[in-house]
Amino acid sequence: MTTTSRTPTSTAGVVRGGLLGGVATAAGIALTATSGWLIVRASERPVILTLLTAIVMVRAFGIARPVFRYWERLVSHDAALGLLAERRTAAYRALIPLTPARLGRRRRSDVLTGVVDDLTDEVEATVRVTVPVISTVLAGLLVIALAAVLEPSVGVVLGALALVVVIICAVAARLETRSLDELLEARDEVARVAGLATSQADQLQAVGGWATALRWLDDAHDGLARATRRVSLGRASAAAGFLVATGVAVVTVAVLVRDLDVSAPVKALLTLTPVAASDAIAPLVDAMRARARAAAAAQRTRALLGLEPAVQHEPSPQMPDAGSIRAADAADVTAAPDRSLSTAPSVVPFLAPDIDLHGVTASWNGERSHLGPVDLRLPAGSRVAITGPNGSGKSTLLAVLARHLDPTGGTCTWNGDDVTGLAPSTVRDLVAVVDDEPHIFATTLRYNLTLAAPDATDHDLLAGLRRVGLAAFVDGLPEGLDTALGSGGRGVSGGERARLGVARALLSQRPVVLLDEPVAHLDPPTARAVVADLLAEGTLERSRTIVMVTHRDEGLELFDQVVELSASPLTAVHR
Repeated sequence: MTTTSRTPTSTAGVVRGGLLGGVATAAGIALTATSGWLIVRASERPVILTLLTAIVMVRAFGIARPVFRYWERLVSHDAALGLLAERRTAAYRALIPLTPARLGRRRRSDVLTGVVDDLTDEVEATVRVTVPVISTVLAGLLVIALAAVLEPSVGVVLGALALVVVIICAVAARLETRSLDELLEARDEVARVAGLATSQADQLQAVGGWATALRWLDDAHDGLARATRRVSLGRASAAAGFLVATGVAVVTVAVLVRDLDVSAPVKALLTLTPVAASDAIAPLVDAMRARARAAAAAQRTRALLGLEPAVQHEPSPQMPDAGSIRAADAADVTAAPDRSLSTAPSVVPFLAPDIDLHGVTASWNGERSHLGPVDLRLPAGSRVAITGPNGSGKSTLLAVLARHLDPTGGTCTWNGDDVTGLAPSTVRDLVAVVDDEPHIFATTLRYNLTLAAPDATDHDLLAGLRRVGLAAFVDGLPEGLDTALGSGGRGVSGGERARLGVARALLSQRPVVLLDEPVAHLDPPTARAVVADLLAEGTLERSRTIVMVTHRDEGLELFDQVVELSASPLTAVHR
């Protein structure tokens, strides 16, 4: 899948912006040339009335240039922003079936940041490349045509200047593209080495490898400096080439018009025309840079969004919709267990489906199996812990349950319906996933929670926090739910982070909660407390199916069953 198409509205807006920019550029060229004519003519001390027309033209061109430039900015940026919104929407939609199986080992935040930056570079090319090129071409054609009318030989010189500018642009674009690839690789290497050194600082110091890591970092920075110099040299060479070509054109025109049988003011006008044209040529250096960045960004975007999804995303017409699997038997929510508003949110969740796995195998890359075969039954409302050594397929099993990965063999059914026949959104809308490092956004506690429950009241949020043992935490906040967390706000400990992640999952009211090592980084007492709070009964939460992957023993006795994955066939130990 690609996202390179443009809507007619955005294309028309960019073209209009380019035409308006061409008028502004032509007005700037005319202003310089007419001013030269006026200065030389005024030096001859003519009757002032003979200068009025030129004076008015200078004023008109002086006013027209900023007016049309401002108009061009409004039109082109409006079109670009509209196109950017469309492209981002399409890209995010394309990323959904790729997440997380096709994103490799990259962090989701890095992928999202990369896509945002690449799409911005692509769309900015409409303003930084398309508009300047249209403007330069339009203004150049007008100048060449008018100069040719006054003196054909000058028109030929300006045409030759235009040809040289095209050649320089082509060479500059090629050099920029080649240098940009090297520059990006050098930046990635610096980021990789810096990340390694900072994340493994304790281990490096323990084994005496800190000096070696610093040497790696110095080498990476040296490579980045070399790549940056090469890029800068290419850009400087292009800019210098434009200046040299313009200078040669000015000298050539001056020689040609010296013996012409025209007045001195006209000679000045013709001589200054190439100088004035440099205003139209100068932006092309940045335009070629933006073009190279946009081309590289487009290639990366196509490579990512063109990946084959890990899940079948076209539902079968014979399969049920989301409503039929949300609540197989939820005819009357009033029949659900009693719950107190002081301990649980006020929104009644749908009942969980019965999930069955029969001989399920799965693979992240299609080259080897990373799970199974697995036979597992998850009745609605069951509490299951998944244990096993690294590489046994615990996270892969959660990915299959969350519809992040389709089985390569066997069947996974929800209320008897094969999950591959359902749209991914149908399943994912019913599943809340909490990993081992829940993200805390740099905003208030309220917004960190309402992200999962937009319609939740303050009463719901406070009840959800109490539900996961954060009553003392929220009571100690200076501004309660309006306290800012994360960067620039209150710090959050590992235990608090884990509990907030679980609170978000519970507040979402999704009937299936999947937890991937939620207590991996907590001390044993805190880890057991988090699990106990998660599995506490006496509320409607018992209607939820909860599956937790863990390496830890804390709280395992609280689960209905413990499933151990290993190289041998799956075994299930019922508690």
